Amino acid sequence: MATNPAKKHFQTISVLVDNDSWILPYAQQLVDQLSAHYQCQLLRHAKDIPQGDVCFLLGCVHLLTKDILARNQYNLVIHESALPQGKGFAPMAWQILDKQNTIPVCLIEADESADSGKIWLQDTIRLTGNELHDEWRAKQGEISVKMALDFIENFSTLSAKPQQGQVSYYPKRTPKDSELDIHRSIAEQFDLLRVVSNQDYPAFFIKDGVKYKLEISRDEP
Repeated sequence: MATNPAKKHFQTISVLVDNDSWILPYAQQLVDQLSAHYQCQLLRHAKDIPQGDVCFLLGCVHLLTKDILARNQYNLVIHESALPQGKGFAPMAWQILDKQNTIPVCLIEADESADSGKIWLQDTIRLTGNELHDEWRAKQGEISVKMALDFIENFSTLSAKPQQGQVSYYPKRTPKDSELDIHRSIAEQFDLLRVVSNQDYPAFFIKDGVKYKLEISRDEP
């Protein structure tokens, strides 16, 4: 992190991950980098959020109440869509399924409603079109850390802008969404194979009433 202590605008920063999310290692990386210059800690429960300056909410599945939001001057969320389009769940997976290789990312203020706060920063994840689950998750985690650090480093030059435009929502994905159609080709369903998780929600198909699970990985030479 290139943070110049002379430019510090904050003292106390929290990072909350309120579930056993894949993003935990990246949240810990963010805390480790911020801890060189700030009081910073990784939290697992919203009730433990202290009074402070900034709270980053990474991969969280629960909204914060008004009284908890009031504990910090800035509560910030990262969402992978061109807000206000694509609010809701799993925006990156839905866009990969829609064959998008350029994924917009927004750093927004958290409020009592989901994905509705002002936008502080925008960036982009660029995919080649062949990344599997862990690979595009890595890009998602890396840009989350980058945008959080950018906010802290460049706060004095930033201004939040309200979301504008047509609103749309992505629904929550469930294990049922990992089902392959045995009558369609692998090529036709490759993007679905890219968004499934071998551990948490693996691909599967059903033939003659029997359910079969598939795992996918890259066979590097």
